[in-house]
Amino acid sequence: MNRKQKRLIIIAAGAVFLVGAAALVTSALREQIVFFNSPTDVLAQPLAPGTRVRLGGLVEEGSVERGENSTVTFAVTDTNASVKVHYVGILPDLFREGQGVVTEGTFSPELGIFEADMVLAKHDENYMPKEVADALKAQGVWQEGDPTPGVGDQPTSGN
Repeated sequence: MNRKQKRLIIIAAGAVFLVGAAALVTSALREQIVFFNSPTDVLAQPLAPGTRVRLGGLVEEGSVERGENSTVTFAVTDTNASVKVHYVGILPDLFREGQGVVTEGTFSPELGIFEADMVLAKHDENYMPKEVADALKAQGVWQEGDPTPGVGDQPTSGN
């Protein structure tokens, strides 16, 4: 084996090592990535049981029902479709009807219920998650510069 062949073997072994490491990293990240979906997307695409997704949209007016032991049921809508969400836990202070929300969990197509284990509410009056804003813009419901949906239409305290 001459010197040139030894170099080629070392380079080939290094390339195999790098490809293997990249495959392992990609595989590990694939299991951790959670994709954002609107209610229309969740209802339209078949999801494998147990697939974690993020569901984003607006909390549908009149849909919030509070049960025992911090159980809350509400609907998330993108104005085309809505998905019923079941959540057990303490909701963020900014959570209310008509506000932008992102929930994370699994969807059960058989029951038509999204089991959320995390609920993220809108940060402030002018903030809307980019994914939610993009989904609403794509549907023509909201445009940049328009008042954020759900802001300004809350009842006042009567003063």
